[in-house]
Amino acid sequence: MKYKAFDAADLAALRAICGEGRVTARDDIGEDFCHDELGGTFSRPDARVRVTSTAEISAVMKYAWGHDIPVTVRGSGTGLVGGAVPLEGGILLDTSMMTKIVELDERNMTLTLEPGVLLMDVAKFAEEHGFLYPPDPGEKTATIGGNISTNAGGMRAVKYGVTRDYVRGLEVVLPNGDVIELGGKVVKNSSGYSLKDLIVGSEGTLGIVARATLRLLPLPKYKISLLVPFPDLESAVNAVPEVIRSASVPTAVEFMERDVILAAEEFQARKFPDNSADAYLLLTFDGASREEVELAYETAAKTCLAAGASDALISDTQERNEAIWSARGAFLEAIKASTTEMDECDVVVPRSRVAEFILYSREVQRRRNIRIRSFGHAGDGNLHIYVLRDALGEGEWKAKLAEAFGDLYAKARELRGQVSGEHGIGYAKKAFFEESASPEALALMRGIKAVFDPKGILNPHKVV
Repeated sequence: MKYKAFDAADLAALRAICGEGRVTARDDIGEDFCHDELGGTFSRPDARVRVTSTAEISAVMKYAWGHDIPVTVRGSGTGLVGGAVPLEGGILLDTSMMTKIVELDERNMTLTLEPGVLLMDVAKFAEEHGFLYPPDPGEKTATIGGNISTNAGGMRAVKYGVTRDYVRGLEVVLPNGDVIELGGKVVKNSSGYSLKDLIVGSEGTLGIVARATLRLLPLPKYKISLLVPFPDLESAVNAVPEVIRSASVPTAVEFMERDVILAAEEFQARKFPDNSADAYLLLTFDGASREEVELAYETAAKTCLAAGASDALISDTQERNEAIWSARGAFLEAIKASTTEMDECDVVVPRSRVAEFILYSREVQRRRNIRIRSFGHAGDGNLHIYVLRDALGEGEWKAKLAEAFGDLYAKARELRGQVSGEHGIGYAKKAFFEESASPEALALMRGIKAVFDPKGILNPHKVV
């Protein structure tokens, strides 16, 4: 697709739609809007447009469609794969001002809101009204629109599922500016193709989420965590399938290694409850009754001890819970602060192969002579493997990163895994996705893109 060169007339037209103060010209756009959280993909937009309504999104898209101008949607910019980076310049459509919570329907247990509401505010609002919004990605300052676009998962996915499982309805602006309603408040729907579920996880390439209706659950009355130290990571991760089989399904099953815990301690200047073991499982259980939760964690503790754990530390005080979960939430930033640059391999493998993959990542670290750190969701097989640059020069870093990623993604394919468990493909992982997916699947995806966006103006060069 050949895009129109953005000019002063286009800037004036956008300002006529949204107002002078909410349209920023290229030279006045800060660098923060030219990359995402990891910063490996960089490109400057010609204009940043902060929209405040579905009508404004529609008007901007109609103008862009009529003038062949590329548009990239952005929320908080917390992505890790370049998905919100405007690779062709054009319009950066910023939805961060769309922060209205439109309706809490307590009878239907749904929450309708705009895409710029932050995940942490969704969770807080739901809890204040006695409900739970289960998706729980580590980055709480991400917008709900971004979560929907990447089908975000997080720590509670092992019990509750991922974002797609909680999206009941969407208001979507298509690339040509048309507005469509998909889904609604109904619990089940067999009425034709599920277009709603195509939008969820499409990374802003098919349509723009302007409003979402989310499913809520009753807020569990009781919750408790277990911190379980193991002598090594292999025994820790190998215990996970046994825990899930033997007890009520845990809300979360996280694995962590001592090196990452020490990095989090240094980053936060706060001690972790225990850092003496080489590896840990962090298990959380919730439920409607104390008896239900106590039975689950007691069974899980016995299973872990039988699998080689040295202890099972109950986290039943607010102070200990805060120490554990604040450290877990700081892992990414702590690793980032320990090096000069990094990139992430966000693979997902079958639960039974998690230990094999993590041990293989250590082999890659030795063989490629590059530092690698990891943590992740052992309960659903989603691993976060970070390759660190440290003092490597630019050329050596790029070469070693490519080698390490080649090894890791090849191993994921061998284990029947997938390229991304929750962060998406964006631009940074596109080549690895094309190696992993079948030609037939890629052709179907490109066909879907062509139906929604025949001009290719919406988030070009992403996913497929």
